[in-house]
Amino acid sequence: IIPVLKAIARALREVPELSGTYDDATGFQASPAIHLGFAIALRGGGLIAPAIHDCDERPLGELMAAVRDLVGRARSGGLRSSELRDPTITVTSLGDKGVDSLSPVIYPPQVAIVGVGTIAERPWVVDGAVVPRTLIQISLAADHRVSDGHRGAIFLAAVDRLLQEPEKL
Repeated sequence: IIPVLKAIARALREVPELSGTYDDATGFQASPAIHLGFAIALRGGGLIAPAIHDCDERPLGELMAAVRDLVGRARSGGLRSSELRDPTITVTSLGDKGVDSLSPVIYPPQVAIVGVGTIAERPWVVDGAVVPRTLIQISLAADHRVSDGHRGAIFLAAVDRLLQEPEKL
């Protein structure tokens, strides 16, 4: 999941209107930094999505350590309040539950959420031959007051392009 998070964060550089907040009084507020909210299931039930600050700028190893740290502290009740206020977009993954695709619901005041399904090897046709290929389904829900389907498609295409060259992440 770590390369997927990094690809999502980097793709947000190309479609910045998906990373920010919306308020009826002030409208859209773009975020100067990309702070991914990473949804974590709590052992006693419920869900929490603390921020991975500056996710687009972190090397993969540092990102992995940050996720591990947030998961541990979320499940032990050790998160700081700023980590819960800061996300500019949320990523939720149900792949570990065997869910291939999902339709996530935006968490206001954020304006978008990304859903990540199972990462699995599946049969795929390449040059007329069926070969195994690692596939993942990624979905996006976005607030139409800020963006539209065309911009959402540009974002998802950027995520796909970035995942095709993980060594560049």
